[in-house]
Amino acid sequence: MRVKTSQKFEVVDLTAKVADAVGRSGVVEGLCTVFVRHATAAIVINENADAGFRHDIIAALDKLFPQGVWQHDKVDDNGAAHLKAAVLGPSEAIPVGGGRLLLGTWQGIALVECDGPRERQIVVDVRA
Repeated sequence: MRVKTSQKFEVVDLTAKVADAVGRSGVVEGLCTVFVRHATAAIVINENADAGFRHDIIAALDKLFPQGVWQHDKVDDNGAAHLKAAVLGPSEAIPVGGGRLLLGTWQGIALVECDGPRERQIVVDVRA
């Protein structure tokens, strides 16, 4: 799937799109892997009911990784974006049971954009 982001740093909910892919796969019991094919974006599973969490993750990562102080900034001026994405990670694996994602009540799957706006390629792999 492709996702267009609109901001430098944002959190985009992917839960419904991934759940749709699982349903279309026909897999009843198995594993769904969600992977972003970029070095300055990440995939996370976390709070999905409170939009304030999206703001909190952005604020926390900005505090941990300020702009403009990294060696990579001399090359591409996006060292903080690479570090944020590296700490969060490019993928998550979710169990599939009864033909659906076995996420917890408040959990959702999100793309964390660290160097946007961009079009991101996300691989959703569902296997029995």
